[in-house]
Amino acid sequence: MPSINFFEEDISFKLKNKTAVKQWVKAAIEAEGYKLKELNYIFCSDEYLLKINQQYLDHDTYTDIVTFDNSEKDGIIEGDIFISIDRIRENAIKFNSGEIHELHRVIIHGVLHLLGYQDKAAEKKKIMTAKEDHYLSQINFT
Repeated sequence: MPSINFFEEDISFKLKNKTAVKQWVKAAIEAEGYKLKELNYIFCSDEYLLKINQQYLDHDTYTDIVTFDNSEKDGIIEGDIFISIDRIRENAIKFNSGEIHELHRVIIHGVLHLLGYQDKAAEKKKIMTAKEDHYLSQINFT
């Protein structure tokens, strides 16, 4: 049974419209030709995500998201996506985008990484951003 789960670590945060977000994420996965097995979103603080970044990726920087691909078969999505709510709030102000919009952008960004999209090179980042915008246009942000 495919599942999308939401957890919190080191913060108090409740995602609004969980059912709509789950349906949206699942639809994006299926639109890309993949099947969902299990996806865990862990909402956390900057400090918690910094420790994850240092421990597992050897990066000593704050970030809004860290994605771990746990898939064992091609075409099956299974992973853990850690999202810093502190960073989401700061980026919403920085990019003048609103917290909910920024959160949804990062939620789909993690999924896109699991689907094989990359964002290190400028051209690949452009493609990924276009995909983010495409899927963001398909969810109701009320």
